[in-house]
Parts: sequence; structure tokens; C-alpha cells
Amino acid sequence: MNLHEYQAKEVMKAYGLPVLNGYLCHTPEEAEKAAKDLGTAVCVVKAQVHAGGRGKAGGVKLAKSPEEAKQIASEILGMTLVTPQTGEQGKLVSKIYVEAGCPIENEYYVSLVLDRATKSISVIACAEGGTEIEEIAEHTPEKIINVQINPNAGYQSFQGLEVAFKLGLDAKQARGFSPILEKLYKVFIEKDLDMIEINPLVLTTDGEFLLLDAKCAVEDNALFRHPDLKEMMDEDEIDPKELRASKFGLSYVSLDGTIGCMVNGAGLAMGTMDMIKFCGGEPANFLDVGGGASKETVTEAFKILLSDDKVKGILINIFGGIMQCDVIAEGVLSAAKEIGVSVPLVVRLQGTNVKEGREILANSDLDIVSAETLDEAAMKIVELTK
Repeated sequence: MNLHEYQAKEVMKAYGLPVLNGYLCHTPEEAEKAAKDLGTAVCVVKAQVHAGGRGKAGGVKLAKSPEEAKQIASEILGMTLVTPQTGEQGKLVSKIYVEAGCPIENEYYVSLVLDRATKSISVIACAEGGTEIEEIAEHTPEKIINVQINPNAGYQSFQGLEVAFKLGLDAKQARGFSPILEKLYKVFIEKDLDMIEINPLVLTTDGEFLLLDAKCAVEDNALFRHPDLKEMMDEDEIDPKELRASKFGLSYVSLDGTIGCMVNGAGLAMGTMDMIKFCGGEPANFLDVGGGASKETVTEAFKILLSDDKVKGILINIFGGIMQCDVIAEGVLSAAKEIGVSVPLVVRLQGTNVKEGREILANSDLDIVSAETLDEAAMKIVELTK
């Protein structure tokens, strides 16, 4: 789950990290009042969407007066912000963050991410932060600093100094930077985050560090431990099908293909998607109904697949272990009777109660194509959708 900038800064502020004052606004009038209340010579009006690259896309602008803040807010609110991370469809801006300005000496990039390859927390930093960080990473990757923190040992003060000196900071600046990295690491661990990105971390003309922007991604499976973060979920920023799936305990990710997939088990789901591509098709989604799904859950999963206009065919691939094949079959029939099936449907069942499951489907009035193996199922659905 991603947090908006203003939400991430609330979390950072609670850990004593330096952030500027700001106000969440939903109208140009609120933006004008926020600028007045801040009382700074310059304020920044920022679109609040779950995407990077807002500045280049016109979603972040400086205002030198409350009146100008109001005008900028009227331009940004309601716009469709298109960035490399939103895709061509973009994201609708429904709220903005009006923040105080500050005198900037230098900009830096700092992020913490979970590095599964090294089983550590990677600190990624660069002495050239700001809007060009993607270009720097692509064209001059040698400028990117990477330091691993072993979670068993935790953050060590020398690591903060190591990163600071690699960034080219002097001794005084390094002593100011190290506690910031230590607190960022503490936020990362205690809030069960997958990622923190500070871009930019600025050094002001007064020699102080400030988090000028902040992004956080929370591990979904840890949200039960953080009701305060779960309350920050912005459902408007989530794909409606993914949101609907999450409410039924389904793991669903929308993709760009035309073949809908319903599978039990993440590994089997990945294998099914790979086989579809190998046979010349494109999966429309990742959908794992899990090992203990009920008839109702399977019914809802089938409804989600059929609600996607891109889906031209559906492949159901179930290996019954804890999950029973007859439960899958009953769920498919229940959903089909309720909303109808107008696309080709290929079903491959193996495992627990497979005979009963196949009989349920065979005795139905649905036009179902059965398959014994995964490669057979994939070839059939690809052929039917073409």
C-alpha cells in the first residue's frame, strides 16, 4: 500500500524527522488560505497522487502569493496527471498539498528498499537528487551509492557517515545527515515498509537538512499490525478490481493482456501466466484464490475476471490440495448463472475431488472446454481467444 506525500510526512514527523509545514487542500480557496497561514514568501502547490514524476508533469509548482497559490490550485485540481509511472491513462488529481518554501543549497536522493537478494535493507543515495534521478540512474549509474544494512545487526552510526562522505558531505554536514538516516531506518523497520524514497533531501542555505518530498510503500501483509497506516489507504488510487479482490482475501493484480486467469497458489499462478505467454497469449491478470477459498470467494473471483472488458477468454487452473476441485466448480457455476459467461472458458482441474469437480462442470449447461495438463489448457485458451 502506497502513502501520499502528506501522509508519509505525517509518519516522518512523528519520528522527529525534519519536514516543512503544509496543509492538505481540496479546493483553490483552501489553497489560498493555506498559503496565508504558512506566511512564507514562497509556497509549493503539489498534486497528491500515487506516482513519481509529478514535477515534470506540471503537478508541482511554486507560488509567490496566496492569490497565485489559488490560481495554481485551480489548474492542478481536476487535471489528469500523466507521468512515466501512471501510464498513458494518467491519474486524476483530487487533492493537493500546499507546503512552505525554503532556501535550497543542495539536493540529494535517499531511499531505503528491501533487498531480497542480499536479505538486507539497501540504502540507495545520490548526490544529485531531484527530477533527473531516473536519467542519472540510467546513464551514469556510477553516481548511485548503495550500502546494505543487515537487519539482524540493525543500523550502525558508521553507515550513516559512510553514506554521507560518499555523497561528498563535509564532517559537519555528515553529523547532521547520519541521524536522519538512522530515523529513516527506524521508520522502515517499525512500520513494516517495503520502500522509503526521499527525493529530494535538501540541504538549506542555513546548513539544515529537510525532507522536501517523501514516499512510503507499506507491506500489505503487515497492515494488520498498523491500523493507523491502514486508515490512510486511498481507495481512489487503487484499481477497483484489485480493491474488490482485497476485500475478499484474493491476491489480484491487473495486467494488460486478454486472458483472465484463476489459479490457486502464487507459484502455480506464475507458471500459468508463463505458459500462456509461451503459447502466444497475454495474461490479463494475476489472480490467486488461495488454498482455502470458499464457494463464495471463488464466485467473487470469477465475477472480477468477467468484469474486465479486456478479458476475451478465461483459464481456470486448479490443483486441489486443501482447495477442493468441486468447490471451484460450484463457485464457477454460481458466478456464471448470476452474471453469464460470454467468453471462452477453459478449465483444468487436478487433485482433491477432481472427479466430482469435473462431473459438476460436465453436467452443467455451460460451454466449458476441459484440459488435462497446463500446456494443453494454455494452448486451448490462446487458440480460442485468437
